[in-house]
Amino acid sequence: MSEKLKHSFFDYTVQDASESKYDLSKHKGKIVLVVNVASKCGFTGQYAGLEELYKEFGGKDFLILGFPSNQFGSQESGTNDQIQQFCSLTYNVTFPVLAKVDVNGDDAAPVYQFLKHEARGILGTERIKWNFTKFLVGKNGQVLKRYAPTTEPKDIAADIKAALA
Repeated sequence: MSEKLKHSFFDYTVQDASESKYDLSKHKGKIVLVVNVASKCGFTGQYAGLEELYKEFGGKDFLILGFPSNQFGSQESGTNDQIQQFCSLTYNVTFPVLAKVDVNGDDAAPVYQFLKHEARGILGTERIKWNFTKFLVGKNGQVLKRYAPTTEPKDIAADIKAALA
């Protein structure tokens, strides 16, 4: 790992779609669903379900953050501007979709190194297998649960509701 892991999801700074600093500490106290997204993936239709979750639970206590990644079959080859346009025009996405990142390998974004370390996948592996892997982060910045790409957003609703309680 290129950087020592921090103690909380909220200790990280990432980049927004315009590549400006985006300090995750501004979301302390919220439940956050983090998703590595892609525009040309078999799971891309999950944007609609994510937006439904965001409309149902979004507000002062819940947020979804999309992190585009081009590491799986080059399914997110567009620029950050093109990704924003696609999300807005195709799925009416209103939750933040940030700058494109690597989620695996030596250049994995430090926040993704943290997420994968805190919630390992099947058989204890850290590696993200595909687009639309999801992490539910608690109000204290700790990872509550990791979900496979095949997990539909609607199937996470009960966990979000429980975390918000």
